[in-house]
Amino acid sequence: MSQHGDWTFLYDHAEETKTRYVSFIGLENRYDLAIIRTKNFYGKSIVLNILTHRMAILGQKDLDEPGYLEEAFNMSEADANELREFLYLSI
Repeated sequence: MSQHGDWTFLYDHAEETKTRYVSFIGLENRYDLAIIRTKNFYGKSIVLNILTHRMAILGQKDLDEPGYLEEAFNMSEADANELREFLYLSI
């Protein structure tokens, strides 16, 4: 750990990432997402909903967890299922 002023850093790491910005309209909602692929987080992607400012670190197995997307993105089950279907193909 290093200290600078009043901050204690647990880590400070920079890397090249691949970011995909995608916007699509589902049956009832619009989704504006940034999907950031990184080597951190055990190969999972950071998924950011630009409209709601909510994000989650997701891998394929996380998509199968009941209620995970609903809670992470504060959305209904129907909306989460729509997002899940897209993310299965995207992360």
